[in-house]
Amino acid sequence: MSAAQGSGARALFTRAQTRLIVAGNLHINAVAKLDRAALLEMALGNTEIDISGLTRIDTAGAWLLVDLQQQASADGISVVLTGASEAQAQLIDVVRHSLAPTGTAQPKAKTLVDQIELFGRMVVRGLRKAAELTSFLGQVVGTMAGIVIRPRRLRLTSLVHHCQEVGLNAVPIVALMAFLIGVVLAFQGAAQLRQFGAEVFVVDLIAISVLRELGILLTAIIVAGRSGSAFTAAIGSMKMREEIDAMRTIGLDPVTILVVPRVLALMIMLPALGFIADISGLVGGAVMSWIELGVSPAVFQSRLVSNTDVWHFGVGMIKAPFFALIIGIIGCFEGLKVGGDAESLGRLTSTSVVLSIFMVIMVDAMFSIFFAIVGV
Repeated sequence: MSAAQGSGARALFTRAQTRLIVAGNLHINAVAKLDRAALLEMALGNTEIDISGLTRIDTAGAWLLVDLQQQASADGISVVLTGASEAQAQLIDVVRHSLAPTGTAQPKAKTLVDQIELFGRMVVRGLRKAAELTSFLGQVVGTMAGIVIRPRRLRLTSLVHHCQEVGLNAVPIVALMAFLIGVVLAFQGAAQLRQFGAEVFVVDLIAISVLRELGILLTAIIVAGRSGSAFTAAIGSMKMREEIDAMRTIGLDPVTILVVPRVLALMIMLPALGFIADISGLVGGAVMSWIELGVSPAVFQSRLVSNTDVWHFGVGMIKAPFFALIIGIIGCFEGLKVGGDAESLGRLTSTSVVLSIFMVIMVDAMFSIFFAIVGV
């Protein structure tokens, strides 16, 4: 016989042939004082746990009974709980269904075949997504062509609003970022070029780096994180509230209403932001060159004008509309894929930013190879 004393109540466990009889109060205080090893030893070999003598039981007591029943049944012996009142039986059933399943199989280690299969599935998903993005791009371009034929379909108010959001409101962060990049390039370039007495060439380094690559590339990355995510979140929220379904119901095209103004706003404003980034980067480089190397602004300007080909600036500006199209298409596409839960909104917003930045960098690399081949 085993007993536990707690709060003036007593829980008694006795064994009679193949029955384990439980009586008294089996609540949390009593359970805490019980010797579970001794109870398990008493329960082994029994086929029945009789709780008809229980006067009080709580969740802790129900868990103890279920645990004893499961462990006593581990050797293939069927152990049943008997004598429970309706309320006790309901509590025990709730606890039983809340417990983690026993004997859960451990996941097997992935073999080489499993790894190859996983890689293949990832490739298929990537190709499927590329096809969907290409189809969506064609739909947007087709809609834009229709707007050119019928200009009245263009939502001019929405276009101006998004131009302000993605362009004007982004000027401070873009200008500050480019200024600091110019400062860093000048400082690092000065540290290296000073070793060879070629400090004046820091102007060429800053001009080519900022005008050709870093100015527009970093601007596009900032816009992807700032505006691309905003597009996905805004359209995704409308999708969750079924506003887009309502638009289709009344005969409105979501691509014309929601997507085209955003994409056009990006294509208009990203070149302007890139120009601002170029100017800020050159100013930052000039300031640091003056402080670190003693290259006066007049000398900086003279060398910039005489040694920098205008095509360095042109290369950066040519990339801008393509970067804008990529960011706008991916941001809106991911927003239209949002389901009815907040989890998908957060996941697809993150996917939009990561995919946009990846595609911008990849397209920038393709442009670099192309311009190198044609000699620009």
